[in-house]
Amino acid sequence: MRTHHCNEIRPAHIGETVTLIGWVNTVRDQGGVIFIDLRDREGITQCVFRSEISPEAAELSHKLRSEDVIQVTGKVEERLKTDDVDTKNDKLETGAIEVAASQLTIVNKSEVLPFQLDKELSNEDLRLKHRYLDLRRPRLTNNLRQRHIITKAARDHLSDEGFIEVETPILSKATPEGARDFLVPSRINPGKFYALPQAPQQYKQMLMVAGVEKYFQVARCFRDEDLRADRQPEFTQIDIEASFVDDNDIIELIEGMLSSMFEEARGVKVPTPFERLTWKDAMNRFGSDKPERRIGMEMVDLTEELKDCEFRVFSGTVASGGVVKAINAKGFAGISVGQVDKLTKLAQEAGAKGLAYIQARDTDRSTWRSPFVKRMTDEEVEALRTKLNIEPGDLILFAADKWEPACDVLGRIRLEVADYQNLLEGNDDLDFLWVTEFPLLAYDEEEGRHVAVHHPFTRPLKEDEEKLRNGELDGLRAQAYDVVLNGYELGGGSIRIHEADLQSSMFKALGISDEEANTEFAHILDAFKFGAPPHGGIALGLDRVVMLACKEDSIREVIAFPKNNKGAEIMTSSPGTATSTALRDLRIKSTYVEKPKTEEAAE
Repeated sequence: MRTHHCNEIRPAHIGETVTLIGWVNTVRDQGGVIFIDLRDREGITQCVFRSEISPEAAELSHKLRSEDVIQVTGKVEERLKTDDVDTKNDKLETGAIEVAASQLTIVNKSEVLPFQLDKELSNEDLRLKHRYLDLRRPRLTNNLRQRHIITKAARDHLSDEGFIEVETPILSKATPEGARDFLVPSRINPGKFYALPQAPQQYKQMLMVAGVEKYFQVARCFRDEDLRADRQPEFTQIDIEASFVDDNDIIELIEGMLSSMFEEARGVKVPTPFERLTWKDAMNRFGSDKPERRIGMEMVDLTEELKDCEFRVFSGTVASGGVVKAINAKGFAGISVGQVDKLTKLAQEAGAKGLAYIQARDTDRSTWRSPFVKRMTDEEVEALRTKLNIEPGDLILFAADKWEPACDVLGRIRLEVADYQNLLEGNDDLDFLWVTEFPLLAYDEEEGRHVAVHHPFTRPLKEDEEKLRNGELDGLRAQAYDVVLNGYELGGGSIRIHEADLQSSMFKALGISDEEANTEFAHILDAFKFGAPPHGGIALGLDRVVMLACKEDSIREVIAFPKNNKGAEIMTSSPGTATSTALRDLRIKSTYVEKPKTEEAAE
């Protein structure tokens, strides 16, 4: 139906007769001569309709409007260029030529669109309802193309490294791995349910026991959890597992893969190796296990300097075993009252009682605005000046609490302040790093037991293995590693436990009884008895990688048909209700009744 696509024709084609097909992007009437910008996936070519060339095509062109599908045949001509007029368009790759139409076929007419494709639309639900139109936008078309390029680069790199792609089941067994499962009722086995996989974790470990050695999969995963800009109920992982490796082998593999992915997508060379930070160092300096380092503002520990401060919030915290930490928001002493209120609310939502701050308006401390600075000695003030490099115009923000909560609160405040100050505006740097040595376990106060920080198959550091076997659970570190880019976790992995006795010790630490372990994990415990090799791996969130490569703020912009922030796919009205017949076949009795929306309706 065409000889060329709409971004293919160049001055070298002048004089040739070509056929193009696509959508009408714009229509312009210049005194009876109609100019059409014809668009397909690849780009735009200008077509011109003149009655002296083809009266029929020229007359028909007057009936065209945006998004009609048309086929145009004509001769390639150079765009006019005289002393008075230059119609060339340097913004288009085809801007030096045009097609003088001799034939026009209207393949399909378009109704008036629900929104204009050449303008940004703030109503996301309207965009998602008509996603097939939204995807015609060049930005989103390019995002899908970039996703393909990035995925292919990953597949090529892993294939070159000897990995083979193996598919694992979508219908699997529910296991306690952290998030809520999506359950699928079985018609053939009444009363029983499959679970959609949160990740292929256990299957890929089975593949290592099977001797596959180097596995990967572009895997669909599902988690029934609350949504946000970088989270969807269904998502895609680049899932990787290898035998006879240590953490350095996995890290080196992923650095090479990410470098090739971003080189293909952005055309930039990513330097390797990436810097590594321990989890404790990342939390201590940036208040996050996925630190955004481009904004600066590292946290400073002031526990020793303020342990005797008359301001009881500080000294009392230190006396009870806590810490005092602070950040310097350079040049932000002019923060508004409204912004202070928002930061205070954010701190309280994160668990703090309030937010202590100093607005250092000038050099003299008497000009500093703060509810507590008058209770500080000259020595304490001087210590602040030195450790925080305080200059006129700076804003100092504090957190006082136990170490981890203080780091977390100040880490959140740090990111919010950076947003207020637009510190990342126009910054396209790629700051890759690894965060390592995560805690193996965390204590859940509500459940009264330890839980796995990653998953129950994560191996402790070599020097902590005996502690795990002996039930000494505090301070255990994992052979776990997350790769981070610009404040986003791209992926995480670990070296796995491959011995049955160490795995049993891990289950015991998690409060999983032998009976429960044999019920939920019998397959993996049995497999470990038959010569399971040392192995480890990682999973990267493909959607997040593509989002960052495309400089988008939401993974919805790089997924063809995403769910909205309520987990709904508006275009097809998913999720929907099931028929009574379908429920009957599944032996499910519907008991849900929608609550009345008003008191009158209830009556």
